[in-house]
Amino acid sequence: MELKNAIVLTGGIASGKSTASALMQLFGFRVIDADKVAHEVLDANSSEIARVFGSEFVVNGKVDRKKLGSIVFADKDKRLKLESIVHPKIREQILTLAKAQEKLGKPYLIDIPLFFERGSAYNIDKSIVVYAPMQIQLERLIKREGLSEEEAMQRINAQMPIEKKRELATFVIDNSKDLANLQSECERVKEEILKCM
Repeated sequence: MELKNAIVLTGGIASGKSTASALMQLFGFRVIDADKVAHEVLDANSSEIARVFGSEFVVNGKVDRKKLGSIVFADKDKRLKLESIVHPKIREQILTLAKAQEKLGKPYLIDIPLFFERGSAYNIDKSIVVYAPMQIQLERLIKREGLSEEEAMQRINAQMPIEKKRELATFVIDNSKDLANLQSECERVKEEILKCM
């Protein structure tokens, strides 16, 4: 299915994508949140997660994402195993939600953190990258998640480099400064989108 009104919102970990997404919603864009869908899919498949990774990763029927993250970000094979379980189901749910948005005939955003890493899963040609230099990503991630520098770098290195994502983007929202600057960047990109769609 071609998603002609969809624009992917993506970026690197701790680049400020969630804040940019909230601002774009304030500017009138509807947003499908792949992370939210992923959390729902993860919990719906908690018994399979327990079987594959161990029951210690499931508490009261919900997946302990932080605990699971600590092993999958440190081990590529385990990360790929997790992705093989959840990604097809996440994609299916996102496409169902997107089909409803397509009927409205207006641009909308699909917030997909790993779009460029798995872009072939979606037939979408326009993208917004929320950009912050890697050093800022690192500082924000350590502060936000309480990770060591090594743990934070593992998570950053598990994704495509932010500079490469920036090159691939249709639109770039620069989030290397403060919130006021991010707001004006989102407003600028909103106008660019409305002009071209």
